[in-house]
Amino acid sequence: MDTDSAGFAEFYQAARDDCLRAVFASVGDRQAAEDLVAEAFARAWANWRKVRRHPAPRAWVVRTALNTRVSWWRRTRREVPLPEPRADVAGDGSLDGVVDRALITALRRLPVRQRQVVALRLFLDLDTAATAKTLGIAPGTVTAHLARAVATLREELSSAPREESRQ
Repeated sequence: MDTDSAGFAEFYQAARDDCLRAVFASVGDRQAAEDLVAEAFARAWANWRKVRRHPAPRAWVVRTALNTRVSWWRRTRREVPLPEPRADVAGDGSLDGVVDRALITALRRLPVRQRQVVALRLFLDLDTAATAKTLGIAPGTVTAHLARAVATLREELSSAPREESRQ
């Protein structure tokens, strides 16, 4: 084991519990705190030469864990949970169990370009530049189409259960 590995291993053993307690106190969920601390230590290992020279490496790990939590929250705060698919609804069999039928219906109502952007960005996980290049449009246009499509889908899918309950 080289000196970097040994130094990190010693740091990890000495700091893990303290960092976990600090993140748990902030987050309030033990499982989330464990995941965040694990991610932060992975990042610390990747940047160990910088982290070991930091004036407070434990604080670096805790701050990284908390920043990771904030980033996760920003990504997911506007997500609308989809209702569970009903078992009594039979589909055409091609995508049952893979994609929710309400989502497919809502996607079909979108303009073609918005559907294309959603398919490339969300289903294939391409970045904005790759999506723009694939569709032959500007990156800003991809962003605009995606924002409009997500807003439309969010509105349609969040109102769908209310419409079903009225019938």
